[in-house]
Amino acid sequence: MTVQIDLSSKTALVMGVANARSLGWAIAERLLQAGCRVGFSYQGERLRPELEKLTADYPGTWIQQADATNEEDLTALFERVRQEFGQLDILVHSIGFAPRAAMEGRFIDTAPEDWNVALNVSAYTLVSAARHAEPLLTDGASLLSLTFQASQRVVPKYNVMGIAKAALESATRYLAAELGPRGIRVNTLSAGPMRTVAARSIPAFAHLYESAARQSPMNRNATPGEVGDFGLFLLSDLSTGVTGQTLYVDAGASIMTVKMEEEG
Repeated sequence: MTVQIDLSSKTALVMGVANARSLGWAIAERLLQAGCRVGFSYQGERLRPELEKLTADYPGTWIQQADATNEEDLTALFERVRQEFGQLDILVHSIGFAPRAAMEGRFIDTAPEDWNVALNVSAYTLVSAARHAEPLLTDGASLLSLTFQASQRVVPKYNVMGIAKAALESATRYLAAELGPRGIRVNTLSAGPMRTVAARSIPAFAHLYESAARQSPMNRNATPGEVGDFGLFLLSDLSTGVTGQTLYVDAGASIMTVKMEEEG
């Protein structure tokens, strides 16, 4: 049986879509297909043409440039949400960044300024976005961010981003606890390795991608479409009993330690 999710009465803001390969777009596309009214924020005018192209076939969408680390930009962004929607049912945080130098060197050599940038952009912006969104959020709203298993396990050369993702997951729990009395849910989705723009910043990503597929009980990696489907579930009223969780979409790779080859 196929369950049809109708979000035609819902509004959403998706923050951080860069292009068609972004996991934020995989989720946003499912929201749009379900009839949700969606606004988008993006970082830097160079990304605008790509986002305009992605949203061209969906009437009623709007986009606005916003640096998620800038309070003035956030104020303007959520004022746009108020003007366009009046209220907000869904917030998707698809934002993460660390300076390349912090990813290429040894973790022990992480510079203080690189540490601060990574945690500010990748974790604190969820908190600041939630704070700006709070007056607009409907009772029962859903917030979702994107994390990675490097928050719990060492991924070589992921370095400070692993720390930032751990902070993001912890922030998810604290936000869920504070917003829960209004029925507002806050979760984070941990996707397996995906061929996104962000993945290009991970040295030896090709090895990581292939290794995860071998490790998976399903002998493959999860797909962006599967991330989009699960994101849609978490943002819909089908998941009203789920909050404060880090939920994996990785074809099971994270449950394995050593995978034994089948005897033939």
